[in-house]
Amino acid sequence: MKKYSFLLFIMAFFFIGCDTKIDHNPQKIHWDRDMCERCKMVLSDRKFSAQVVNPENGRKYTFDDIGCVVLWFRDDKIAWSDKAIIWVNDVHTGEWIDARSAWYDVENITPMAYGFGAHKSKEALHAEDEVVDFAEMSRRIIKIGK
Repeated sequence: MKKYSFLLFIMAFFFIGCDTKIDHNPQKIHWDRDMCERCKMVLSDRKFSAQVVNPENGRKYTFDDIGCVVLWFRDDKIAWSDKAIIWVNDVHTGEWIDARSAWYDVENITPMAYGFGAHKSKEALHAEDEVVDFAEMSRRIIKIGK
């Protein structure tokens, strides 16, 4: 009986250990080594990079420009793109922020020349800046479509 109790204990321990939580947080970037999933350029600009997390399995993808994210979703027909967790660098602080709730100005020199710089809040932008949300930024990138 002790033998079976011990076996049940080991099996329960194994199954509990297999119940892992998916990490939706941005990963640490290895600057000047990690490559963009779409264009294969090295990530080096700490103000315009992006990351995408597949919410189903936690796999993370890195990008050198938010434009590459939008076009990767379209070109590679990513089925889970509407549910994807997208992180982008705040253009002022470099901090990872939620790309879908960020505000974007349109006249930046970015790694792939899409020109969109992310901001955590509208208040961080100048009054004369043209400001767009994630949906409008995505539409404009699709229109450029490089």
